[in-house]
Amino acid sequence: MKTLIIYTHPNHKSLSYSFLEKVVQGSNENTHISEIKVLDLYEDGFDPVLVFNKEKRRRDMYKEPKLEKYRELLLWADKWVFIYPIWWGRPPAMLLGFIDQLFASNFAYRDNGKLLPEGLLKGRSVVCISLMKGPTFYPLFLLNNAHKALMKKALFSYVGIKKVKFFEFGYMESPKGKQEKKLELIYRYFKSIS
Repeated sequence: MKTLIIYTHPNHKSLSYSFLEKVVQGSNENTHISEIKVLDLYEDGFDPVLVFNKEKRRRDMYKEPKLEKYRELLLWADKWVFIYPIWWGRPPAMLLGFIDQLFASNFAYRDNGKLLPEGLLKGRSVVCISLMKGPTFYPLFLLNNAHKALMKKALFSYVGIKKVKFFEFGYMESPKGKQEKKLELIYRYFKSIS
């Protein structure tokens, strides 16, 4: 299984980075995972600003040259792992800009005249690991689970991906968050996933 980790946090001394290290460590010890690549959106200098106008049409984004290496990475992998914080009840703008630009028509989906389009990224699986300062139940009860709905239903399901797992960790800036226990959970999950 080829795994692409999409890491979205500007600080390599953050707890998010510690989760990235545990995902890599567990994956390296897993015989079912043949290759791992890490895409650090901040370190890579990804430009999250979506631009389209008369010269640059949204319907042509699937062939935008500056996005080619990212399209190749997404197509290369069998499993995508997204690691990101929850800021203001949603993933960072950097990750949302990546989604806006990469999950474009004729790459991620194709309009077919039906209610829902044809998903072009079938056969992959996704794991989302999100961390937040507030309680884990905050997105569920106060935001009607908008974050999960965005990622699972509005994005992954739309492009044909059915197998999506979420790890949502709250209180990550407090001893209540049991950070070491959560890091160990992620390490063990990726060490044994098949």
